[in-house]
Amino acid sequence: MKQLLLFLFFSITAFSQKTTIPFDSNTLGESREITIGLPPSFEKNPNKKYPILILLDGDYLFDPFYGALNYGAYWDDLPEMIVVGISQNKNNERIDDSTYDEADGVPSGKGAKFFEFIGAELLPYIEKKYPVAPFRIIAGHDTTAGFLNFFLYKDNPIFNGYISLSPELAPEMENRIPEKLSNLKQPIFYYQSNGDGDIKKIQEPIKKLDENIKQVTNPALNYKFDNFKGASHYSLVLYSIPNALYQFFDAYKPISSTEYSEKIAVLQSGYVDYLTNKYAVLSKSLGLKIPIRVNDFKAIEAAILKNKAYPELDKLAEIANKNYPKSMLADYELGLMYEKMGDPKKAAKRYQSGSQLEEIGDLTKNMMMEKYDDMISQTPKK
Repeated sequence: MKQLLLFLFFSITAFSQKTTIPFDSNTLGESREITIGLPPSFEKNPNKKYPILILLDGDYLFDPFYGALNYGAYWDDLPEMIVVGISQNKNNERIDDSTYDEADGVPSGKGAKFFEFIGAELLPYIEKKYPVAPFRIIAGHDTTAGFLNFFLYKDNPIFNGYISLSPELAPEMENRIPEKLSNLKQPIFYYQSNGDGDIKKIQEPIKKLDENIKQVTNPALNYKFDNFKGASHYSLVLYSIPNALYQFFDAYKPISSTEYSEKIAVLQSGYVDYLTNKYAVLSKSLGLKIPIRVNDFKAIEAAILKNKAYPELDKLAEIANKNYPKSMLADYELGLMYEKMGDPKKAAKRYQSGSQLEEIGDLTKNMMMEKYDDMISQTPKK
């Protein structure tokens, strides 16, 4: 529990940017308040692209989501994101914004306008103003959680991830959503939750929806449902946020000791392929292109050494050169390969050339020269 509370409430606000502005909407015919949270690295990395998180009920969902994301990004467990919260508590806006037709169960009146506002005005504004990755998430709570599901009714949904916290479902939603998810062509991440202390009248439709989604066999769907014991309609939000984010970005996390021991070290071969595939998933399903982490290189290196698959260090060096061309990492991996394969002369040459390049991780010029001297001492004299 202490770890959960730390996760949720530790927000690195000193290094992040949060701005609340009025947004004049032609579709709604009024000005709406939106809060934009930029990542800590935003000013330092002008070419970096960030996923977008749109928060309905931004009045009270913004801070817990923003804090969780900043904390996860601090440890590089979650990607930095641009967070956009829409204020909906003024004059009961959240109810009017979520209006739907009782007969056909689709947005109507103010709800139809709000639906168009998000897709046709707010998202284009954010994507024009900021550098964004092609991965969008939308989240809401009860009334707005039910509403966000309407975006799934489109043939080509504009959001890639849906966080539905104790949703109040529109008519037939428990049947329509699974049908739409069954026919997906693009990867979709879907999370929903409730608690055993939740509002009784909405629990049955939620559980029915969960049962129906679990019958979907579409490989494009990544789905998770949480039913928290002892959680109320409101406290379940704090339990849900980290679970949803870590579900969506499971592939983003650095290689852990568990992943290493259970998935990598047990391989007979293909250690470098495992690494490249891990980052290919980030690019394909999450739209994130990031350099391979140095610690992930070291994890693959450790598996290669453990299993004496020394020739794979050549391929690892090739990838290191693509990701960190100015660093000594590629030369180090090649030097290590020659060293382990019993060629100290070639190993010495690589360690020496690497010592002239930029230090990276725990690789230093002094260490490389020590490796060079060691290999020279083992080189047969003519």
